[in-house]
Amino acid sequence: MPADHGPSRNTISMKNLTKIEQLDQLSQAEKAELKQVTDEFAFRSNDYYLSLIDWNDPNDPIRTLIIPNLQELDEWGRLDPSDEKTYCVMPGLEHKYPSTALLLVSNVCDGICRYCFRKRVFINPQYEYLHDLPAAIKYIKQHPDITNVLLTGGDPFVLKPSKLEYIISQLRDIEHVQIIRIGTKIPAFNPSRIVGEAALPEIIKKYSTEQKRIYVMTHFIHPRELTNLAVNAVGLLQQAGALVANQAPLIRGINDNPEVLAELLAKLSFIGAVPYYIFQCRPALGNKPYTIPIEQGYEIVEQAKALVSGLAKRVRFVMSHSTGKIEILGRTQDYVYFKYHRAAEAADSGRFLALVSNPEAYWFDDYTEVIRDYPIDLPYRSYGPE
Repeated sequence: MPADHGPSRNTISMKNLTKIEQLDQLSQAEKAELKQVTDEFAFRSNDYYLSLIDWNDPNDPIRTLIIPNLQELDEWGRLDPSDEKTYCVMPGLEHKYPSTALLLVSNVCDGICRYCFRKRVFINPQYEYLHDLPAAIKYIKQHPDITNVLLTGGDPFVLKPSKLEYIISQLRDIEHVQIIRIGTKIPAFNPSRIVGEAALPEIIKKYSTEQKRIYVMTHFIHPRELTNLAVNAVGLLQQAGALVANQAPLIRGINDNPEVLAELLAKLSFIGAVPYYIFQCRPALGNKPYTIPIEQGYEIVEQAKALVSGLAKRVRFVMSHSTGKIEILGRTQDYVYFKYHRAAEAADSGRFLALVSNPEAYWFDDYTEVIRDYPIDLPYRSYGPE
């Protein structure tokens, strides 16, 4: 069984692996087969994260998350499933919602999740991230409606601390930027980067103030990722002044069991990493083996939420669609109910829709029959099919 890494691992030097041939745990036949996948979609991990795998279990959830699957080569999905390029002001700067700007500051992760919706960043790493920080800072300064800036990638915590601090310091000099969010899977992939080195917590401590907090958006998707070392890393970020919230996609073979998902939500609430979003897995190229139909996913999420306290069930089940962040609110035998939690177009903000059930739907676009479509400016009433 995989080990639960405690504080004794704090200062270990992690070995990164970028070729499937480096995995001694796989047979030569497995390596040859999976190389077909890694020739198309990048592979990356490290010895810490691989040590969490029970290699005697071919269906081990951590193995499913990080080790390629031959079914990734099935023709399904597209490279930019949420049409992020539509909202790109320049390479690495997206402005989809008025109050939020997104900066892709890194083209590297310490591990690459097989279900990654930004596979294009690793396929074309020289283009798909921010090259011109001064231009991005100038744009944000010129848009006072931007109060939130999300740093993502890749993983911002993979950057040299000095480079990350420079980016954050530039944003902190912009008065109207109130919140800086850092999207990272480092606490799961390589917590020793936080526990064994003081630089990252020190950056948080310096720039997360009482009036302008830094939020760290973690990416734990299975309870086994919450090792002693990982929990220690989260605690250090919190002690430094970060507010921690967790975002997790619903992934086949990893957390699509209500009991497993409930355990994840509960443990996150115990350590103060607020369960924020559960995402419908985006239909990115190669993601078919990891995706669950929306309505089945809704049932899994609701069953999991029934097993945990209110603090753990604050999470919303959403999909990041091209037109906005759409929450899956409920379903009956015949209908599914959606609401725009955040919309790219003001007219869609708060929009409520009742659609005819489609158990085979993996994405919002798979629904075709609208029964009710209510804009937010209608008087309050109980909505639903008549």
